[in-house]
Amino acid sequence: MLRLYDYLNSGNCYKVRLLLCLLGEPFERIPVNILKGETRTPEFLEKNPSHRVPLVEWPDGHRLAESNAILWYLAEGTRFLPGEAWERAQTLQWMFFEQYSHEPAIAVVRYWHHAGLIEQNRGALPGKMEQGYQALNILEDHLREREYLVGACYTIADIALYAYTHVAHEGGFDLRGYSAVNSWLERIRSHPGHVGITDEVGPPGSYSV
Repeated sequence: MLRLYDYLNSGNCYKVRLLLCLLGEPFERIPVNILKGETRTPEFLEKNPSHRVPLVEWPDGHRLAESNAILWYLAEGTRFLPGEAWERAQTLQWMFFEQYSHEPAIAVVRYWHHAGLIEQNRGALPGKMEQGYQALNILEDHLREREYLVGACYTIADIALYAYTHVAHEGGFDLRGYSAVNSWLERIRSHPGHVGITDEVGPPGSYSV
């Protein structure tokens, strides 16, 4: 059984947890508290020198970090990753968009709120909010005529962008004017196997479906 080193409230960790649950793949969840510096211990740094979660570890000792790389690997050969080359490229396009244009604003501002860091980042906040709304506007425009981001099916592109979009309000982003985005969020939530970002099945240290 694979192990997921995971911080429950992290959208990046949630992406991996959500895909594993949608696939019905059993896994052991290893809680790691990033706010308490648990990714910087010698034991964790030996596993991932970049001191980040999520981190997936297989029984044979292989490990993989970076949420979207993990999504891509786990989704290979499943319905969540298209087989056709053009749609695979579009999937990657949206996953790069998430990491470069979406997550650096929406996830960061949410983190500032959760960690009590808003005041010390007050000067940077307007720029981050503007960047976040720009990303949300791009999503809204794209989803007006589509049910999902790539093709006609739910893919890891949707998982990657759902993770922080559905909690954007926790960072002060107002989603009330984004009807297409909200419809898409509801479609994602309605899929069998869906779990919420802080849903936990079983005691910490054992999470399986």
